Amino acid sequence: MEPLHQDDPLRIGPYRVLARARESAGSVRYLALAADGTPSVVALVRPRLAEVPVYRRRFGQETRTAQRLAGGWVEPVEASTDGTPLWTASGYVPAVTLREAITLAGPLPERTVRVLGAAIAETLSRVHATGTVLQGLSPDTVLLAADGPRLTALGPLGAAVVAEAGEDGQLTVKLGYLTPEQAAGAQPGPASDLFVLGQLLTYAATGTTPLADADAIAHGEPDLGPVADGLRPVVARCLAKSPEDRPPAGTVAADLALEGAAALARDGWLPDAVTAALSAQSAEAARLAAVPPEAGTRAEGGEDRATVLVRRGGAGARPATGRDTTPLLVKDLVPAEPRGTASVVPRPAVAPARQAAVGPPAPVAALPAAGAAPLPYTARALPPATGGGALPPLPPGPSSAGRDGAAGIGRRGLLVAAAAGAAGLVVGGTAVGALAGGEAPEPPAQKPAPAAKPRPMAGFAPGPQWRYEHPAAPGPSDGAPAGPLGAVVWQDRLLLLTDSQGTAAVDLRTGRRVWKLDEAASASRVVPVGTYCLVDTAEELLWVSAADGRVGQRLAKSTLARPGETLTIGQVLGSEGSTAWFTAHVRRTGERSVKGRKQKVTVHEAYVVAYDLAARAQPWRARVPEGRAPHTPAYQLVAVRRDDVLVRQDGGSLTPAQQKAARGGSSLLSLDRATGAARPGTLLTAVGATAAVTGDTSGRLYAAAGGELHAYTGTDGRRLWRVAAANTRGEPGVFAYGTPLVAGQVLYAANRFQQVCAVDSATGRELWRRSTQAPAWRETPVTALSPSGRTVLTGDAVQLTAFAARDGRRLWKFQEAGADDAPEQAAPRYAAFPAGARTVVRRGRTFYSLPVD
Repeated sequence: MEPLHQDDPLRIGPYRVLARARESAGSVRYLALAADGTPSVVALVRPRLAEVPVYRRRFGQETRTAQRLAGGWVEPVEASTDGTPLWTASGYVPAVTLREAITLAGPLPERTVRVLGAAIAETLSRVHATGTVLQGLSPDTVLLAADGPRLTALGPLGAAVVAEAGEDGQLTVKLGYLTPEQAAGAQPGPASDLFVLGQLLTYAATGTTPLADADAIAHGEPDLGPVADGLRPVVARCLAKSPEDRPPAGTVAADLALEGAAALARDGWLPDAVTAALSAQSAEAARLAAVPPEAGTRAEGGEDRATVLVRRGGAGARPATGRDTTPLLVKDLVPAEPRGTASVVPRPAVAPARQAAVGPPAPVAALPAAGAAPLPYTARALPPATGGGALPPLPPGPSSAGRDGAAGIGRRGLLVAAAAGAAGLVVGGTAVGALAGGEAPEPPAQKPAPAAKPRPMAGFAPGPQWRYEHPAAPGPSDGAPAGPLGAVVWQDRLLLLTDSQGTAAVDLRTGRRVWKLDEAASASRVVPVGTYCLVDTAEELLWVSAADGRVGQRLAKSTLARPGETLTIGQVLGSEGSTAWFTAHVRRTGERSVKGRKQKVTVHEAYVVAYDLAARAQPWRARVPEGRAPHTPAYQLVAVRRDDVLVRQDGGSLTPAQQKAARGGSSLLSLDRATGAARPGTLLTAVGATAAVTGDTSGRLYAAAGGELHAYTGTDGRRLWRVAAANTRGEPGVFAYGTPLVAGQVLYAANRFQQVCAVDSATGRELWRRSTQAPAWRETPVTALSPSGRTVLTGDAVQLTAFAARDGRRLWKFQEAGADDAPEQAAPRYAAFPAGARTVVRRGRTFYSLPVD
């Protein structure tokens, strides 16, 4: 559960809304009270979908199906299917989704899986008796309650992971599970539900999906080895490729629980961690129901208790494996739509300083690497409200929800990428500040002082809200600098820092360190996913709970290798949603003929690996050129687009043959997002192999070319426009512009002559150009946007300079007190990145929180 968002309704029909329960592609579910005070769950259809006639018709059909099937494992449903808005309501039962249960307790015991499968099969038998197909099963639509499971989706609309309304009134629905007959283009039948049931039971029994993609579903065989012996035969029959070979639902129900699911569940059927979560959730729902309407749902002390029901319920009960039970709740990637008005009472306006909304996690902004081009990423002008999932024990920070514009960082628009071979900006620096981090024991967390209300004087930078200095890792005995420090913001709540000493989390409200995990030492930045963050250590991948720093899952890197291989993960290229991309170096033994005799040789291969962090599965790996010896793959993630990802090999690892083939330019490799198959790439002959390059969701590419900034088509590399810097001559290997920042239709770019410009991304027309008034230097400044999108922030070795995004007016500069100016050839020292309602500024191992807007 989560607190209500600013635009959530206070009332839906006769129901008073208390909190958000969960959301899907098609609707948002709320905990609510009926007129008689009965706790209920109300599902409100997203307004854009409710306007589509075909959606309304299908919604009415599925609602009537639910009403016909009421009883057993389907709750009775009340609904509004004709008016506006569309909603359904059913009685509240304390429950968690199957996905949440797996996160809490790991793979479920055989008894639990039997009850689950038998209950679903019993319902399928009733559905199929009417001549219809359910198509509503997924780990997010099956709930686990104390007395048995519940089905919440009686059709594809409720189970959709994507539901989109086209301009022509067409409706596109994508389900999370596919069947062999659907992969072949045939219509689903009753047997299709049994195949999905087989996948669901395997997921429940093992914690992983048995068939990860369409090709595996159509042609591969599931690995049922981890499934309990007593369950394996019935699951295998459900997963038969031919629909005719799958058993009827009634047979499956009898095989799993001859006495019936209810009887088998009567004496308890859930693991302790799940039972504890249900008890905590029930108590919290009762507390919310007792809160008077005018009191709201925010708990005293700042943290809204409705957001932590599942997390707290599992905190005290750990499975036998000893794994952390903090749930991995990966939010739906479809952003919430504005709510309708008819029959819905909207929330009253709240002053911006009091707003606090928790929504789906935003993509993660990472800091640039030392001495490298700034990280390529795209964004829109106004970041969305962030948060969501199970929250750590920290009060939620202010939200940017409700701000002006069709805002929100695009679902596929924002790319987090690390420059090849580096993980973070690593430079020194000293400062004067009130709160300094260190190795000494930290005092108890204090309530932060409220932010000052008065606006700063014109021309003066806002004062830092806090300062944190991360302890330096011990350097080598030869006096060389210590390893890099990677920095990532998690859900606008925590600053996650990684280096050779471990991983640490800093509270973004107070600037105080809240936990540190020594075993999570890494040269790469972490990759957030839901309530966890992935840490790439020397031997393992660790899923570390952002709430408390405990390790939830471990994966030995060696298990990613195929038989006969030795695999080494090189670097984290980037991530979007729950997918991360890595480079990997594979070494294996092969044979070659020398003068007619076969000799064994060591073969080196380089790959880009796609990894699903939520499912903990590897969808694909794609062979890429390995480059010079020692053949360690060094690549940059240039852009993540709808159908493909673009990567570029680091210029320093190119062989002479590769340099000749690229004609001295940049060769971008295109890999299919779904399969990893090579697609036609793009050759940019005017863009050097080490020049900054990035892309956006429109397909355009933006790159530094000598003393200019160019835009190209993403398909054939045709140049669209160019923008010159103050000095257009350029130097060999030195480029005027760094990586530009894409924000909607505007491109913000800085050059090494200390100019910052705003450019129309489609036409190349300059909107404004200003100077930072700092000395020109060899490196290019790093550009970012404030949380509201109203301020452009440009950092270099001397200062952080702020400009008005609208007209380029120079606002102020921020400098670290008492620090010397950087030498001319130093890497960029100041870098800013948005973190909810604040802006975090980094200088080496020192971080500040600035109230920019």
